[in-house]
Amino acid sequence: MAQPDTAPLTGYRIAVTSSNRADELCTLLRRDGAEVCSAAAINVIPLPDDDQLRGNTKAVIARPPEIFVAHTGIGFRAWVAAADGWGLANQLIAALSKARIVARGTQATGALRAAGLHEEWSPKSESSREVLKYLLKLGVSDKRVAVQLHGSAGSWDPFPEFIDQLRSAGAAVVPLHVYRWKPTPVGGKFDQLITSIARRQFDAVSFTSAPAAAAMLERGRELNMEDQLLQALRTDVYAMCVGPVTAEPLTRAGIPTSSPEQMRLGALARHIAQELPPLRSRTIKAAGHDIEIRGSCVLIDHSVKSLSGSGMATLRALARRPGDVVARTDLLRVLPGHSNDPHAVDTAVLRLRTALGDKNIIATVVKRGYRLAIDEPPDSRRA
Repeated sequence: MAQPDTAPLTGYRIAVTSSNRADELCTLLRRDGAEVCSAAAINVIPLPDDDQLRGNTKAVIARPPEIFVAHTGIGFRAWVAAADGWGLANQLIAALSKARIVARGTQATGALRAAGLHEEWSPKSESSREVLKYLLKLGVSDKRVAVQLHGSAGSWDPFPEFIDQLRSAGAAVVPLHVYRWKPTPVGGKFDQLITSIARRQFDAVSFTSAPAAAAMLERGRELNMEDQLLQALRTDVYAMCVGPVTAEPLTRAGIPTSSPEQMRLGALARHIAQELPPLRSRTIKAAGHDIEIRGSCVLIDHSVKSLSGSGMATLRALARRPGDVVARTDLLRVLPGHSNDPHAVDTAVLRLRTALGDKNIIATVVKRGYRLAIDEPPDSRRA
């Protein structure tokens, strides 16, 4: 007897857009059985080459802020590492130690503490809006406030009002863009990934930064496939984001998103493994078998059966109307390539029956078409 395949993502294809720690996320997803394709949506400009950040770092050291806000752990650590390369790390930490420190979330808190700094407050929600509310209640008028931001000037800013509202409240704000992005080259792997998503060749796409999500939408426009991409992401390709900040460019475009409670890479991988199968699978009983239709394969009594594109398209069309007869003309329309030869349907069904391992799963209805041999529930059978 075949042993059940318990990998939750077996039979699902997932696109990964991360530029940072992409290999780690791919490994976690593949461990759960997924087929993964990765292409970075954005490239990071090395901080040691960022003259603007270096100048702002010297300004913070020369005149320490009264309040310091750390938005991201990775950003704060990168800033300290860059300052160390400039020979300014100790002076930077000393300057920040004089400030009242607010951390947006647990990752920022961890990075601060690793540097010997301690926050006075951090919101459980990890929300920038909660941070702003706290600062305004604290009072920032005539205060020098240094803010380590999510991203760089000119890139996607998930909360553009943050700095403006602090300044409106009378604060002298020193914005610190500790990482800068640039688009990936046109015509590369990322463009291929977008094309495949637009063609619905993935079950889900993951995002770990708002700039990456924004970059995908922008590149879709540049490739003249914006409508196709948006429609895919609104229907068959599920957008899985590490957190609500990352999801915001997609949400504004009317794309449904899903995120784990904790904004962590491991939590994102677990979230995908838990949430994607119910969204992209269907289970039916036919000819005495338990049949689970997944993204790119089918499980017959928990045993994986790999199907061709024609086979998957045919099986999905039959499963949309379980037990009902589906005409050959209707099946012909779903076959890849849209062949005009009606015999293409018979060939596809013959191959599908062979791949499923039991020809009785699909019944022929003479002169009409085909149907799944759905098992009748016990209370529907006549005595």
